[in-house]
Amino acid sequence: MTDPAFEYPVELSPVDITPYKAGNTGVDYVTTFDSGEPGFHVMITAVTHGNELCGALTLDHFFKKDVRPIAGKITFAFANYQAYLNFDATNPSASRFVDEDMNRVWGDDVLNGERETVETQRARELCPILDRVDMLLDIHSMQHPTPALMLSGQLAKGQQLAKDLATPEFIVSDKGHAAGKRMRDYSGFGDPMSEKNALLLEAGQHWEKASEAVSIDSALRFLKLFGAIDMDTLMDNHLDLPYDQSLIEITHPITITAEQFRWEQSYTGFECIEQEGTILGWNDDEPVRTPYDDCILIMPNRRLHKGQTAVRLGKRIN
Repeated sequence: MTDPAFEYPVELSPVDITPYKAGNTGVDYVTTFDSGEPGFHVMITAVTHGNELCGALTLDHFFKKDVRPIAGKITFAFANYQAYLNFDATNPSASRFVDEDMNRVWGDDVLNGERETVETQRARELCPILDRVDMLLDIHSMQHPTPALMLSGQLAKGQQLAKDLATPEFIVSDKGHAAGKRMRDYSGFGDPMSEKNALLLEAGQHWEKASEAVSIDSALRFLKLFGAIDMDTLMDNHLDLPYDQSLIEITHPITITAEQFRWEQSYTGFECIEQEGTILGWNDDEPVRTPYDDCILIMPNRRLHKGQTAVRLGKRIN
């Protein structure tokens, strides 16, 4: 079930991505540009969830503006294009995926297993591309209109990359979801011994206009950080950097373990619950309580299904 209390306007319009289907990699909707010069192979992925429009708008903008690498390689990929092509503004949440959440299928057990869905098949198509990539930015958006945040993963290398990027204001360090591994944690991206690295951007609410600007700015800064574009390209579409960044460490991802989950009250994210032991919600009759004082709620979920993450509980580190 979902919470009917939150209905947000659809301010963005989906862009036609079908001109990018053929690409040049042998994988539909994946295009790589090679500068011919030494450098990093940097990948920007969009629409891992089909109802998150800002990433598609960002890649469309880059194609139309002829954003090309001056060193290394750039790959642009529309990940779950099948779901995205089903987007309907009158029912905008319905196209999140076709068969299952594509951002939960990146573990070896799933990729090498027998499960056959639209999303697992697509992930297997993308793996050889990802295996050749050095640095990944996976663009997402959120259910509620809260400040943009960067999910860095738990490793020090991910946290440092988010700090080096210097935007957005909030960095969230977490280990992911019980329901399955995310793309940003796939293979070497989640290996502390690998030089590969990845970030997951949550650019704002799914359909708010501001998420497009945040997405474009963050993706350009990501490309610039690795020398793939020059300053002039960045400055064409940039936002001011935040004065400082705050790191929030997720200590308790709350997974829905019961057939019925309900919130004690309506939350949208970034609420700071002052008192330890405050009831947030209920897994059937089992209360979910804050584990410490000044507990920050990150991305409370409207999709209240067993096995999904209801909310992430964090503490501010700096």
